[in-house]
Amino acid sequence: MKDKYCIYKILRFILFPIFILYFNPKIIGNNKIDKEGSLLLVGNHKHALDPILVDASSNRVIHALAKSELFEGFFGFFFKSIGAIPVYLDAPKNPEALKSGIEVLRNNGVINISPEAERNYTDKLLLPFKKGAVIMAKETNTKIIPYCIVGDYKFRSKNLKIVFGEAIHFKDETIEEANEILFNTIKDLLLENK
Repeated sequence: MKDKYCIYKILRFILFPIFILYFNPKIIGNNKIDKEGSLLLVGNHKHALDPILVDASSNRVIHALAKSELFEGFFGFFFKSIGAIPVYLDAPKNPEALKSGIEVLRNNGVINISPEAERNYTDKLLLPFKKGAVIMAKETNTKIIPYCIVGDYKFRSKNLKIVFGEAIHFKDETIEEANEILFNTIKDLLLENK
């Protein structure tokens, strides 16, 4: 059977070493990313290259949630072929993205999501979190590995790093409680690594 994500794996083989060599990121705690089983990687979103840095932190196929505009036109095929999941940023809810994410997790896949839902151009440490990540986690009994990205995407950067924190496994918490715990966990990671 043909590998469903062969384009993703070919691009990773070619591009990730170049990305690492060029930007020189420190990758801390990626041993917390399980080699198999469902997993949610959840963190802040500061730059368009964040998903590549997350992907470069693991050998697993990682499905990123990406804005729907990226699936249109010439690059639409590319984003579909690497397993990205479209999200409509202007919509109050994204039931199709939620459904697709839950399906990936039920098939022991990995999803990368930023609950901020957009890049943070403000002076705030974090934007308010959407609830999709915790809904998916609770619906599929999947643990979350929180992460933070700090520093600058510059040639041979001296301060760019991604730090993965301890796993969170939500059980009896409400969606609101779980979302608040997740927000505070990622906020603390950012404050510790600024």
